[in-house]
Amino acid sequence: MGTGIRPYLEDRHRVVGVQRRGRGRSGDGPGYSFQREAEDVAAVFDSLGAPVALVGHSFGADCSLEASLLTTSLSRLILYEPAFGSSVDETILGRVDAHVAAGELEQATETYLRDAAQLSPREIELLRSAPTWNERVRAAHTLTREDRAAAAYVLIPGRFTEMTVPTLLLLGSESPPGFRERIETVDAVLPNSTIRILEGQGHAASVIAPDLLAAEILAFAEA
Repeated sequence: MGTGIRPYLEDRHRVVGVQRRGRGRSGDGPGYSFQREAEDVAAVFDSLGAPVALVGHSFGADCSLEASLLTTSLSRLILYEPAFGSSVDETILGRVDAHVAAGELEQATETYLRDAAQLSPREIELLRSAPTWNERVRAAHTLTREDRAAAAYVLIPGRFTEMTVPTLLLLGSESPPGFRERIETVDAVLPNSTIRILEGQGHAASVIAPDLLAAEILAFAEA
């Protein structure tokens, strides 16, 4: 979800950030599996010893949704614009991979954000100015594998019939139509979900409007 939103949450709650495989201080492995990503998320929250509100954004929301089937530690689930089932442009991802192979991690990150994630110049500039930019750049090698994993993930309704944890589905009013379609798909699958619209926002509210996003999270988590 990013560290920009953290100050708005940690005054009232303990906040535990998950640095997924290949990111931050987390190690990586010789192979890659979406299922392992979900298992990692579930393991972290099971280790905390108390019910938690799990928040996931984009591919992190995919991991969080799948992790919800692997743990009994959740009190709330909050998903901001999952990325599953999205189409991938291998021409774009190939360019990103080529930059990574050449050691051009910043170019890889910028290419991905601009051409694959379709963030606006303003959104990208805000990300560049954030203290986490260098960490984001160091994790450039994870970008295309996560895009491909999200595209391959199929949401099977029958798997979620017993997942009754209260779930908040967040959608930016300015986000591309694909995000709305995915949010509505998840809403139809989960027994106990509700949709909230982030007015005036797209896929990067955690950077552009962290206070707005945090307010939605807190209101739901504390209800």
